[in-house]
Amino acid sequence: MTAMVWGWVTDFFTYETTKSVVVKSWSVGIINRIVQVFIIAYFVGWVFIHEKAYQVFDTGIESSVMTKVKGFGYHQNHLMDVADYVFPQQGAAVFCIMTKLIITENQFQGKCGEVGHQFVFTLSCLEISVLTPSDVPGRITGLCLHGGNESEGQCEVEGWCPVENDTIVIEPMFDAENFTIFIKNSIRFPLFNITRGNFPSSMTSEEIKKCKYNPETNPFCPIFRVGDILKYTGQNVAGLATKGGEIGINIEWKCNLDLDIEYCVPKYSFTRLDAPFAKNAVSKGFNFRFAKYFKMQNGTEYRTLHKAFAIRFDVMVTGKAGKFDTIPTLINLVAAFTSIGLGTVLCDIILLNFLKGAEQYKAKKFEEIDASLAPSPSSQMSIKEVMKSSCDSGAHSLATADQPV
Repeated sequence: MTAMVWGWVTDFFTYETTKSVVVKSWSVGIINRIVQVFIIAYFVGWVFIHEKAYQVFDTGIESSVMTKVKGFGYHQNHLMDVADYVFPQQGAAVFCIMTKLIITENQFQGKCGEVGHQFVFTLSCLEISVLTPSDVPGRITGLCLHGGNESEGQCEVEGWCPVENDTIVIEPMFDAENFTIFIKNSIRFPLFNITRGNFPSSMTSEEIKKCKYNPETNPFCPIFRVGDILKYTGQNVAGLATKGGEIGINIEWKCNLDLDIEYCVPKYSFTRLDAPFAKNAVSKGFNFRFAKYFKMQNGTEYRTLHKAFAIRFDVMVTGKAGKFDTIPTLINLVAAFTSIGLGTVLCDIILLNFLKGAEQYKAKKFEEIDASLAPSPSSQMSIKEVMKSSCDSGAHSLATADQPV
């Protein structure tokens, strides 16, 4: 029993290493080195330099956005300022600049003829009331209002009267292209406790008032001209003012914290978010309704209905910060060194299957042992190696003729 335990102990504290077979072949050697060079180039160029795999990253960016629009424009012979055409007025990250407004004044609760649809009375208005179109501004009562023609007319609706007529043609406010948008963005990377703002702290109020954003000449100016934003997306005010649209302003923070913190700066990009629906016959553009209510002395409640067509702006903030860390560096270094062995695997496949000396190489690389001749676990006898190895290093040197793969 003692001998068995001692044998286990001595076996445990032994060192095992692989046996090497040196193949003197130009073709296989060149393939092996080429594969190794590609693997090293991939890890150095892509993994470490491009992807910066030696860093730990923080993508959970915390962000705050404040916006302010300025400018004056004429719409239906009225001079409009920010309070008239910006919705909502709180300066949020999502806001709208109104370009066209349809106003229906002095509406009151009652019954009146529906506007904009001429129903042919093959069905009665009572039957039509069951099939009420979704865009009818009220509930159809079932009563038919004839306009001198017994076969055609309007159905009576119950709701706010007079009903809205949104088919009228109104000239949009093209002055919107000269409006300016001020964007104030502050961000924080909580993992590194780094905070940044979207324009330099050294920039004075006078410099901010005079500057306009330009991706090449002034990339850190926080003031954007609406016409320029639309130009960067391939659009213009003339194409969006009538029906409206949705524009995205993306602020990207991509920071390498191994460098000076001053290099952690924003990059702006612009896109039209409703592009998939731009050519649709329905749900095209962007519009919304709102009303202003008032009550007369006699107690009758009135309202003024507004249907606004607008360009909606969404300010979106994305970010990623990285900093050197030992753990990801070691993990990727181990992966790199391990991957270099793929060259050996490929060369083994070539040698064992495609070269003339494949059988010779196979005999040197693999040893076959008859299990029936294996000694018992307690026996100290060793199996005699069939292959003759080098007496100094345990490596076999095998010369093979270069054969085409």
